[in-house]
Amino acid sequence: MDRIDDFLAQRKADGLLRVLRPADSRKDGKIYYDGAELFDFSSNDYLALSDHPRLKEASKKAADSLGVSASASRLLSGDLKIHHQLEDRVAEFKGKESALVFNTGYQANVGIISALYDKGDAVFCDRLSHASIIDAVRQSGAKLFRFNHNDLDHLESLLKKEGDKFKNRLIVTETVFSMDGDKPPLKELVDIKDKFDCLLMVDEAHATGIFGPNGAGVVEEQGLSDRIELIMGTFSKALGSFGAYLACSEKIKQYLVNSCRSFIYSTALPPPVIVADIEAINIIRDEPFRRKTLLANADFFRSRLREAGFDVKGDSQIVPLIVADSGRAVCISSDLQKSGFWVLPIRPPTVPQGQARLRFSLTYHHSKQLLEKLADRIVEVMQSEK
Repeated sequence: MDRIDDFLAQRKADGLLRVLRPADSRKDGKIYYDGAELFDFSSNDYLALSDHPRLKEASKKAADSLGVSASASRLLSGDLKIHHQLEDRVAEFKGKESALVFNTGYQANVGIISALYDKGDAVFCDRLSHASIIDAVRQSGAKLFRFNHNDLDHLESLLKKEGDKFKNRLIVTETVFSMDGDKPPLKELVDIKDKFDCLLMVDEAHATGIFGPNGAGVVEEQGLSDRIELIMGTFSKALGSFGAYLACSEKIKQYLVNSCRSFIYSTALPPPVIVADIEAINIIRDEPFRRKTLLANADFFRSRLREAGFDVKGDSQIVPLIVADSGRAVCISSDLQKSGFWVLPIRPPTVPQGQARLRFSLTYHHSKQLLEKLADRIVEVMQSEK
């Protein structure tokens, strides 16, 4: 097809063609390529739980007793008691009445929004929200309005101008944005939601396990569980396993069980994954030192880069270093990789033009001493380019 040839040729010409690079292995915060060992700063394994012995042991036991596959959707014969045990734990963890488990975060967002909203409805979405949220709104048929990132004045102006034209209104945001590492003004968003008679959906994929007194996320941290109708997140990042969830009312859960296509027509998550998800929530409760150490180290690393005069964003475990030019981001990434640091460039269209960056995804494996060494190397690389 000409369209495919043209697309690939243009991507190559722009230096934006993505390729898959299979690693030999990854372990203990390191990644191995062709025998080379690099410290991995692109993983979402924030609390280093993916190799935790408790998760591995729980998964092995489940595989032995229940098998490695659910073998059917949950509305057929794939529904096991452990799926309901996980949903009960999620509901308790998130401070909501009920919860529903999905296979991935993408499937959760697309399925939830497209099931709850339709033509004649409107969704007001932060401009930096995940691609799955944008795809969900488009699939739903609802009218999409995108407000400037964390700009509540812009959101309120859109609601005043457009809100009354639609039967149902949803506001969507993330509690930690994956490319900027920052948080929204959540309490103010809740107030706007109430003022304009909307529902609010938050994506806590990058916040769950990290923030809050019990590690439940930013919603818990700010005491807003009762005021936010739809709290979505994943098990595949800080919780070190796989899958996604929605914490919500029992009524919304039952509606989705009967209407959400990405839930109805997917094979249920396998038993080893489900029990690993349950055990991950237990570890979040039992080992709070992981999230406290991670956030303290992230603050140290961000401060160190800012002291060196760099443009650094965020207030979480995600630390973006803005370098503006895509070519420069690629060159700096290459230099850091040669020094043993696996850091990837993030370029348009993932981020806006002129906002190319190096995204440092910190984990519990990254000690303060390692981050000091990395910061020193970044200074050397950046200064050598001037």
